[in-house]
Amino acid sequence: MPKIVIAIDGYSSCGKSTTAKQVAARMGYAYIDTGAMYRAVSLYFLQNHVALTNPKAVQDALQLVHISFNFNPKTGRNETCLNGLNIEEEIRKMYISNIVSEVSAIPDVRYAMVAQQQKLGRRRGVVMDGRDIGTKVFPDAELKIFMTADPTIRAQRRQIELLQRGEMVGLDTILENLLKRDYIDSHRSEGPLRKAEDAIELDTSYITLDEQIEWVVQLADEKISRLHRKGHFKPLDT
Repeated sequence: MPKIVIAIDGYSSCGKSTTAKQVAARMGYAYIDTGAMYRAVSLYFLQNHVALTNPKAVQDALQLVHISFNFNPKTGRNETCLNGLNIEEEIRKMYISNIVSEVSAIPDVRYAMVAQQQKLGRRRGVVMDGRDIGTKVFPDAELKIFMTADPTIRAQRRQIELLQRGEMVGLDTILENLLKRDYIDSHRSEGPLRKAEDAIELDTSYITLDEQIEWVVQLADEKISRLHRKGHFKPLDT
């Protein structure tokens, strides 16, 4: 059967990454965590005191950032590596969340990451989640999903994730962070967060994770069946 690119965009803490991972696993596809890539860049910039307002410093730093994903058989998931070091746990911390939208709004950062993402997805059979996958990275992806949810529910979910990692952060602080990120992501000049015209919206406020996964897999199966009957694919705009 033919393989497709599944682009999942949307706001923070809507369940994009978890849904994308499980959909990829169900379909035997590769999962590309684009959000982790921007978090990895953010971590590198912080660790190396890169001034976000200095274009030359940003450009030079990006030449030294090498991101890869390694499968961990113990956890059953892909883990993010920065220059060969596993940073999966570190990049999920709140201090990274506080800066990642600012870092990802920098045009040079987006150019570098989008180029890597397009290269990873060129052979299809991938699920990518992020903010601009369906509009910028793969505008011709065969299936585009745009995920949203009530902000308070998103903040509650994020708080649970942080608690599971041993971080205690107040709900008001998390909600403020999410709303700030929403604004930055939606108003940046390069690759802003927006729903693609041909994307299908999924509100995850009151449905379970299993329902989310099943819904996306069903849409993907229907899309693949239609493409299989036609016997051809349109080329991806990469």
